[in-house]
Amino acid sequence: MGILWEYIVVFLLAATPWFEIAAVIPLGILRNLHPLLVVILAFIGNLSTIILVVYLFEKIKAFLVKKKGGIKENSKRQERAKKIWNKYGLPGLAMLGPILIGTHIAAFIGMSLGATKRWTLLWMTISLVFWSTVFGIGSFYGIGTLKTIMG
Repeated sequence: MGILWEYIVVFLLAATPWFEIAAVIPLGILRNLHPLLVVILAFIGNLSTIILVVYLFEKIKAFLVKKKGGIKENSKRQERAKKIWNKYGLPGLAMLGPILIGTHIAAFIGMSLGATKRWTLLWMTISLVFWSTVFGIGSFYGIGTLKTIMG
């Protein structure tokens, strides 16, 4: 049962905003968990909460407006996201989001700037498949190389 909990933690961390697949996948592989399972669980965990953000966007936005008096417009992440949006559109925001601003923020800002649910989910899924694969392969071989070098 002990190792099962480690896989559950991978899923839960990936599903948690502010924990990104860029950190969760390497940590899972570093813990000697099966790399393919780590990548799949991190992908599913992260995508599951992206789906929630997209489908609950209006309620989240209304909550932020009611609770905080509005959505903070001048944060560095939002400014960066708007620049990406203006230059590359939703595909750029989705592809760069996981490494620059976070997947959940990228999805939320994309929706705030007028992206539809369908296109946001499509591009966020493509982005997560790409980055999960990159981080999985990079972590597997990078950690393997470090273990070999260090003895």
